[in-house]
Amino acid sequence: MARLQRRLADFAAARDWQKYHTPKNLVAALSVEASELVEIFQWLTPEQSTRVMDDPDTAHRVTDEVADVLAYLLQLCEVLGIDALAALDAKIDRNEERFPKPGPK
Repeated sequence: MARLQRRLADFAAARDWQKYHTPKNLVAALSVEASELVEIFQWLTPEQSTRVMDDPDTAHRVTDEVADVLAYLLQLCEVLGIDALAALDAKIDRNEERFPKPGPK
């Protein structure tokens, strides 16, 4: 994860884009990319959505949009100093407390 964040930072720096990578702009870009991912699934039935990766063209589009979402999320974490994996681990811990496993029936 750190290596990918470094690559993204280096890519932006080489193009002098850091000035545009404010939290506000990164969140907006993340939202746009997430919306592009939603657009692929928008009119699919639940059954069709489970088979979306069976079509090579659609699979390529989904993969690209997932990469875009992840890239902007990692850049946002970098700018805000958030350790994404630690944040996720802590969130899972909180969810396990909030939503305990159901007991035996």
